[in-house]
Amino acid sequence: MKKFLSATIMTAVLATASMFAQANKTLTGEVSDSMCGAKHMAKDKTAAECTRECAKAGSDYALVVGGKVYPLKGDKTELDKYAGQRATVTGTLDGDNVNVQSITSAKKASQK
Repeated sequence: MKKFLSATIMTAVLATASMFAQANKTLTGEVSDSMCGAKHMAKDKTAAECTRECAKAGSDYALVVGGKVYPLKGDKTELDKYAGQRATVTGTLDGDNVNVQSITSAKKASQK
């Protein structure tokens, strides 16, 4: 019984530690939406217009980095400001989702 309790407590401690150990990730790419990704479906719209329409229809904002699409979890009003633009996002990863802590224009980030 003591060994079981020890193993259970150790597992809980390690799980808690790994949650707090999630390091911030910084990714740079284009702000799009999770439905369109890198290829916008609305051909008569700009990337920003298509992204905003898809987000209004319920799609998550997303960051496209290379061929990978990371859904962005955060303040939609703030994310909307970067629709269709290159941006640098800092946050924690939860699977492929990025819990956004900050977002800046990639141009501003490269001037530092």
